Amino acid sequence: MVVGLPESPDAFKDATWEDVLPYYQELASRQLDRSNVEAWLADWSRFESLLSEAGALASFAYSCDTSDPAREAAQLRFGTKISPKARQQRVRLQERLVELDYVRPGLETTVQRFRNQMELFSEANVPLFAGLSKLETEWSKVNGAMTVDWDGEEKTPPQLLPFLESTDRMVRERAFRLRAKPYIEQRGVLAGIFDRMYDLRQQVAKNAGFDNFRDYAHREKNRFDYTPDDCMRFHEAVEAAVQPAVERLMRRRRAAMGLDALRPWDITTDPKGRQPLKPFEDVATLIDRTDDVLAHVDTDFQTYFRRMADDHLLDLDNRKGKAPGGYCQTLAFRKMPLIFMNAVGIDDDVRTLLHESGHAFHSFEASRLPLLFQRHPGSEMAEVASMSMELLAAPFIGRDSGGYYSEEDARRSRAELLEGIILFFAHCASVDALQHWIYLDKDGHDADARDRKWLELRRRFEGRSVDWSGLDAERIARWYQQPHFFASPFYYIEYGIAQLGALQVWRNSLRDGGEAVRRYRDALALGATEPLPQLLKAAGARLIFDSAGMRGLIKLVEEELGKLDN
Repeated sequence: MVVGLPESPDAFKDATWEDVLPYYQELASRQLDRSNVEAWLADWSRFESLLSEAGALASFAYSCDTSDPAREAAQLRFGTKISPKARQQRVRLQERLVELDYVRPGLETTVQRFRNQMELFSEANVPLFAGLSKLETEWSKVNGAMTVDWDGEEKTPPQLLPFLESTDRMVRERAFRLRAKPYIEQRGVLAGIFDRMYDLRQQVAKNAGFDNFRDYAHREKNRFDYTPDDCMRFHEAVEAAVQPAVERLMRRRRAAMGLDALRPWDITTDPKGRQPLKPFEDVATLIDRTDDVLAHVDTDFQTYFRRMADDHLLDLDNRKGKAPGGYCQTLAFRKMPLIFMNAVGIDDDVRTLLHESGHAFHSFEASRLPLLFQRHPGSEMAEVASMSMELLAAPFIGRDSGGYYSEEDARRSRAELLEGIILFFAHCASVDALQHWIYLDKDGHDADARDRKWLELRRRFEGRSVDWSGLDAERIARWYQQPHFFASPFYYIEYGIAQLGALQVWRNSLRDGGEAVRRYRDALALGATEPLPQLLKAAGARLIFDSAGMRGLIKLVEEELGKLDN
């Protein structure tokens, strides 16, 4: 055991790098051979779990209140002082295992990842990662401080989302324009932050021996089972197989609403003029109803969710000062996940909580594996876990299952989920394609060129069924709202790959719900012990980049939408 290793992550709460380094040094200097390698791995895993949890708690605390200087300081200490240097020390330990040439069943993918990270490591990048972390904190602070005036009341941009569902078209337009306004006003600030991130990222790639950050990021994310060219195939498949479905959806919506042309604020409301769905009045009700819904999917999932609620690991409501977005993060030492989101009382909040709960259940299932390194697969499979949960839970969102809605409203919600999936692929392709362009094209550092490219990609993947005339600034604001460009570069194609996997899990559930959930759980429990194709196979799915495979799943979605509309 690592000498003096603390019993709780609290010991690292206020730690400096000088407090952390001795533990890495002990692991690096300990005699290592095949007779003690398993004990060494277990000690390393325990230490990383303690440190990881301390960092996760600091990040979570700051996300919950970006206006608190003490929380900001703790986030910066972990992000700029500890994490980059820990990455450097981690590579030294990875080298020890690789050089020992030790592999056993369940550890093959871990060793493959270790070897990859070793090859990518450059000591010159340590301060650059610290700089990027500082910029991410700066970006979060800018976003967390954004507010608008709505009839004399201060609101955050997410708090305008319910008004986008209003049956009053003038209210929707006002909310749409006002929600984009802070991003338009802060565009120069956000673009400036991104410019600095761009410079650091491209330098990180060069230091690691790559021509550009795109190619570096693809390798850094351990994408062993598909290539950047496959991502391009995905974009083409969306254009061929999904964009026509988007056009069909919009034509039906325009006809149902009796409009000559759809404006962007017309695609967020019920096309039949019904009042917006209201799944809950407060967060306590959201938690209670989600608990009941999950019981119908799998009773163990309900138990997991209750544990998180009882341990106060759910921060769900939107408020001023809170970072944007939503996420699930694992507290590695206690083997418990937490969920962060910004609920404002709309149908999308239900899907967000179910989505993040899927991540949480993945964490619970994989945490049975003995080593931290075995538990976390790539983001592709992690998103299969979350997106599948949205679809697996959908049949149970009605009141008769203890859910959120009457039967009529439950059908509406399920239809909105499926429509959203079709529309999502266009957004996913836009986000991923813009990042490819930014880091490969000579104009990627030019803020105006980035904005122009975004408009071009939106037209390519969404088509022209919505009238955006006079709204270029608002349309551009959408990419500045997307956290992944700033905080998780190139983390988005995973959503598209995973959505196709989740649709296959859902297709299986339409045939046999119990068997589909069993296979889904089996796949989650594998953690990172198998390559992505095998993880998908365990769940009853496969990797899809081609238009034929994509078209078949989109056809199924449209068929189910037809049933819900009857």
